[in-house]
Amino acid sequence: MTDRTDRTERTERTDRFDDDDYPAYTMGRAAEMIGATPGFLRAVGEARLIAPLRSEGGHRRYSRYQLRVAARARELVDSGTPIDAACRIVILEDQLEEALRLNEQLRGRTAGSAASTSTSTSASTSASGEAPDS
Repeated sequence: MTDRTDRTERTERTDRFDDDDYPAYTMGRAAEMIGATPGFLRAVGEARLIAPLRSEGGHRRYSRYQLRVAARARELVDSGTPIDAACRIVILEDQLEEALRLNEQLRGRTAGSAASTSTSTSASTSASGEAPDS
C-alpha cells in the first residue's frame, strides 16, 4: 500500500467517530453510558424504539443517536412511566418534532412563493399603470 492509501483509510476510519449513526458501542458499554442495564436496552429494542445493528458475531451495536433516544426513554422510566409507554412517548415526540420541522419548511416555501408572486404583480402593475383587480 502507498502512504497516501494508508492516510485515506485512516481518515475514513476516524470519520466514523463523528457519525452519530455509526454503531460503535457494545451493549455493555452502551448500557453503562446511559446508566441503564443491558436488559433495558433489550427491552427498548423489543418495543421497537431502537433497532441496534449486529456485528458479524451477532452482538448488538449501538450508535450515539440510538443511545440518546434510549436515554430519553430511561428518564421517563426512572420517573415511573412503564417502558412501553415511555417508548411510545419518545416515538411520538420524534414524530411531532419532524412534523413541525416539515411544517416550517413548507411555510418558508409558501412565504417565498407569495413574496415572488407579490413582487411580479406589483412590477406588472407599475409597468401598466393600472391597479390590480381585486
